[in-house]
Amino acid sequence: MNSIETFKETLENFRPLMIELERVLSSIPAIAPESGGDGESKKCAALEKWLCEAGFEKSQIEHYDAPDKRVSSGVRPNVILTIPGKSDDYAIWVMAHMDVVPPGDLKLWKSDPFMVQYDEKTDRLIGRGVEDNQQGLVSGVMAALTLLKNKITPEHTVKLLFMADEEFGSEYGIKYLLRKHPELFSNHDLILIPDGGDEKGETIEVAEKNILWLRIHTIGQQSHGSMPNKGKNAHLAACDLALRLNDLENFFNEKDDLFSPNYSTFQPTKKEANVETVNIIPGDDVFYMDCRILPRYSLDMVRAEINKRVAEIESKYGVKIEISEPQAQQSPATPVDAPVVKKLAAAIKKAHGFEARPIGIGGGTVGAELRCCGFNAAIWSTMDEVCHQPNEYCYVRNIIADAETLCALFTEE
Repeated sequence: MNSIETFKETLENFRPLMIELERVLSSIPAIAPESGGDGESKKCAALEKWLCEAGFEKSQIEHYDAPDKRVSSGVRPNVILTIPGKSDDYAIWVMAHMDVVPPGDLKLWKSDPFMVQYDEKTDRLIGRGVEDNQQGLVSGVMAALTLLKNKITPEHTVKLLFMADEEFGSEYGIKYLLRKHPELFSNHDLILIPDGGDEKGETIEVAEKNILWLRIHTIGQQSHGSMPNKGKNAHLAACDLALRLNDLENFFNEKDDLFSPNYSTFQPTKKEANVETVNIIPGDDVFYMDCRILPRYSLDMVRAEINKRVAEIESKYGVKIEISEPQAQQSPATPVDAPVVKKLAAAIKKAHGFEARPIGIGGGTVGAELRCCGFNAAIWSTMDEVCHQPNEYCYVRNIIADAETLCALFTEE
């Protein structure tokens, strides 16, 4: 029996373990303090207990916890499980986050979001976090456990990183590690983040659009609705500005088929309330923009054009406009011929027989943080991408398929 057949047989036998681990993880809501939660420490402790009972040594587990006084433990845990390889010239990282978002409206759930249900007919696990990001976490653990149970040493050292704080910006997760423990990573490492993908596992994300969120505060002068001449209509000025900022799609208009959509987007989104009744000219108005920009355009280039258009509105309407940035992120792309992309594609081909292709996305992942620090990263998984939705689910067969790919990656010379 060759190694791939061994991996497939072992992982199929691990189905009950996969379901059990998903249930353990979802039963402890690892919600950030920003959403009224107590962080990841209790979930992390349960994960460590499970790993040790499964056969991993306590000495293989290291903590790099970020201090956070807002949670009862005082820390946000970042934990690395190391599986020594035949060579340690570089490491293969599988990075998954432990935190989850709140369940939202419980009326939309068909079951308790923190009590995982398994539907045998559909092969679905249902519960908060089962896909985002426990599917990736569990597939990494099961791949490592497959090597352990079959007494197979990986070709290169494998490191499973269980991170905190991905859902609220990663200040206590990957950003903390890159800031405080940059020695953990090498430019030669293969970094895989199973936190995005497609339903067939055919795409490897190598680039992300630059993200710019804008909060635009327009300050005018309030007046009676019948006498706009005595006021300065902040809402009218804001509407004009929203259209001019949306028109940036025609200004920064190059295309890149790596992405879908293949152009930069500048979209007005959230709108805050201004006046209480119809017959008041608003003197104050706030709206937001979500801008997803092709990497060929720097954020400074975009800011310069935004400032020009803001100045035109201020002059036309006699208002003052204040802009803040709730989020701004830009990162280089991982080259499509980077070792992590080529070796991952080869592992997918070996495990499943098809060719994976590189893509770019409009969303943001922790891959951007790593790329900004000079580390190539690939985001990949087999998933329907139902994260943050009510009745979030994942397929057990996808956990198995991704673990098969990881086993091939871990054992490839």
